Amino acid sequence: MTSRTARYVREYTWSNVFAMIRNNGLEPKICGDDCKGKLVVITGATSGIGRAAARKFASRGADLLCVNRNPEKSEALRREIEGEFGTRCEYRIADLSRLEDIRRTAEELSRPGSPIDVLVHNAGVYLTRRELTSDGLETTFVVHYLSSFILNYLLMDTLKARGKARILMVGSEGYRFAAWGLRLDDLNWERRKYSGLASYGSAKLAQLLSMIVFDERLRGTGVTINTMHPGAVKTETGQENGPAYRWFKRNFFDKTLKSPELSAEALYYLGAAKELEGVSGKFFNLTTEEEPAPPARDREAAYELWRETLKMTGLEDAESVPGHDPK
Repeated sequence: MTSRTARYVREYTWSNVFAMIRNNGLEPKICGDDCKGKLVVITGATSGIGRAAARKFASRGADLLCVNRNPEKSEALRREIEGEFGTRCEYRIADLSRLEDIRRTAEELSRPGSPIDVLVHNAGVYLTRRELTSDGLETTFVVHYLSSFILNYLLMDTLKARGKARILMVGSEGYRFAAWGLRLDDLNWERRKYSGLASYGSAKLAQLLSMIVFDERLRGTGVTINTMHPGAVKTETGQENGPAYRWFKRNFFDKTLKSPELSAEALYYLGAAKELEGVSGKFFNLTTEEEPAPPARDREAAYELWRETLKMTGLEDAESVPGHDPK
């Protein structure tokens, strides 16, 4: 057992687990504020939580810029949103498992004339077998963590210039599957037996750890960053895992889940509610603030992950981390 794991063991409390269980049964708070004149960027908006969130923000007057993989579904969403709500719905096509596409998307979003008010990182994937991207990186880690990291990192100056903006990451209580923290020496799952739940949990834990450092860098700028567990809702995640998995999901797992509109209500509250102005660096179970488990509060691990991520992505390798020696 490593010293870090031993520390997590000491820091775990039953009250943290009971709070999660209690919060899982709560309904999201409802926001009565509108979003007219705001631009909301949503990744993975053609189905599930992303589509429900796009409709919710548009119904309250927001213009949308959606980042999706599928051109046909994106065009159908654009016609639906603009026809039903009369707001603008543009889209960009990108595969968020490819570093080149992620960087290109960041460049397009940083162009003048598109001031972002709310950035929602929603794109996701769930794989039961290890798959590598065209960059040779583990797919779940890239889609859930690296894509949000790179976009946040490259858009920081753009968002700061806006004066007030909110970053929302659709996380998950599934970060608890990485109960003993990240294996920073094996983020690409080359030394361990791959597990769908463990890789998903690690990617979601990485999101939470990155939020610690992003929150420090954004402090005092008017830009906030928060992460939200979307609740147990039905999505199309996991369709890549073959007919047996899809059959089981459709006939058993999906029957226990709620509508993604539940998550959309929570995202709208976190993205538009006036009472959350200035609130940053928090983890919400829907709209209830919750203290994360010990591995997600580890600042030292967050700094180490930040440096390793810069190396993996080629983003300013030598850059220091706030309050920490990069060496």
